[in-house]
Amino acid sequence: MAPVASRLALLFALYFAQGLPFGFQSTALPIYLRANGLSLTGISFLGALSAPWMLKALWAPLVDRYGSPSFGRRRSWIIPMQLLLSASMAAAALASPAEHLGLLLALVFAMNLFAATQDIAVDGLAVDLLGEAELGPGNAAQVVGYKLGMLSAGGLLVAASALIGWSGAFGAMSLLVLAAAVLTLASPEPPSGPRKARVSLREVVGALLAALRLPGARWLLLFVATYKLGESMLDTMFKPFLVDAGFPDWRIGLWLGTFGTAASLAGSVAGGALAVGTAAFRPGKRADALWAAVAITAVLRMLPLVGEWLLAVSGRPSEGAVVAVTLAENFFGGALTTAMFAFMMSRVDRSIGATHFTLLASVEVIGKSPGSWLSGPLAEAYGYAPVFALGVLLSAAFLALLWPVRTAARPA
Repeated sequence: MAPVASRLALLFALYFAQGLPFGFQSTALPIYLRANGLSLTGISFLGALSAPWMLKALWAPLVDRYGSPSFGRRRSWIIPMQLLLSASMAAAALASPAEHLGLLLALVFAMNLFAATQDIAVDGLAVDLLGEAELGPGNAAQVVGYKLGMLSAGGLLVAASALIGWSGAFGAMSLLVLAAAVLTLASPEPPSGPRKARVSLREVVGALLAALRLPGARWLLLFVATYKLGESMLDTMFKPFLVDAGFPDWRIGLWLGTFGTAASLAGSVAGGALAVGTAAFRPGKRADALWAAVAITAVLRMLPLVGEWLLAVSGRPSEGAVVAVTLAENFFGGALTTAMFAFMMSRVDRSIGATHFTLLASVEVIGKSPGSWLSGPLAEAYGYAPVFALGVLLSAAFLALLWPVRTAARPA
């Protein structure tokens, strides 16, 4: 197997490519559309463009089951999806939002479909590549790569579009994905995890159902589904709140798309370090150590969420307060995400790594989506402050799940 640094670099590049379309959709697109008069309800439903990320568990068994052993079981899916993702970005270079908004939204949906399908194979590859002791740094590389892709598409390239134009920004994204494809081709794929007799699609699905029947599995699903529910309510409405508070869209993009994402990257690294550090104090009990990392970061995450609610209560916050809360929210949110994904990977049945981890990742996306969808109508009806308060309460309620999920049995 390749050295640890090479494996982490590959995962970093693959997740970087997957973060590009979501970074544009989640950061740049809402700011642009709100500045051009789109309703809060309309913005809250932009999340429907990421439906493939919610539904990818439906076709994950196909990705886990099929693939060319000679070319690489995971690469058989990763390379085609990267080429399709690059092509859809090249097409988006010709679809400006002012003239072809419908086409642009369709292309963003296609990008998410290709990236989500690639993610299934990449998650399986990560399970194959990472040993028990590498889950912390491995998931840090994944989350940092993904968020750096978001930063590039949602902040840097959007800002650079003033010089290189809309076509240049999407053209650059297309080339970055192609570069990741080249790296994937140059990286040998190790043998997949133990599969034994699980060679049919029916047996892959059967193994997944067996894993879901293990003691504690339902607690784990509820845990994963709710840890971002309240946070998503605040995140979705925080951007339009700043627009309505009178801040210019370019400054909001700088704060959230650049400063915020940089803080999130730092938090992701810190979350990976925390996962490693807690494991050092719990030798032989890595799952408990990863749970402790999740618990610590979940509690700390509450502080900036309360800060966002206080900004909404103030009505017209100062620039310094907005930047401080944005940095804190992204830092602790990034740390929690890395700790949670490492914890999730520690509970995966490695013989069906892509399918099992994809199911957990899909539950994570599905679980936080209602918070995003409801935030717009609720904010229009009651204002920003009550919605932010509800998000804080839901995040606090999640903490009650920490103890029961600790006893969840680990898959064989």
